[in-house]
Amino acid sequence: MIAVVVVLGISATSFAGNRVKNDDFDMKVNVSLLSRYLNLTNDQVENVASINDYLCDKMSKAAYTNEKKQPARVREAVYGNFKLMKSTLTSDQYKKYVQLMNVTLRNKGLDSYLVNE
Repeated sequence: MIAVVVVLGISATSFAGNRVKNDDFDMKVNVSLLSRYLNLTNDQVENVASINDYLCDKMSKAAYTNEKKQPARVREAVYGNFKLMKSTLTSDQYKKYVQLMNVTLRNKGLDSYLVNE
């Protein structure tokens, strides 16, 4: 009986793991922690907060777009975010930020959306 429950649980988890949930599109960050991690200046903190608001808005719209258009909307949001961050951060800060974003997107299951199909 327990084995049947385990097998059903694993198969349900595997099936659910292939779908991205709308809350996976939530990209709000703690700007204070990010600021410390990247060692941002005061001006950079304000810019990064604004850029993150932009990303959150774009990702929220992507979450409620039909599934065929979601990959394009996610790519637009993420690459727009990268472009804005690149002009705001130093090259070392930007490298750390890109690594952090890549891990975040991978953990949310959104990294596959960045690959052109």
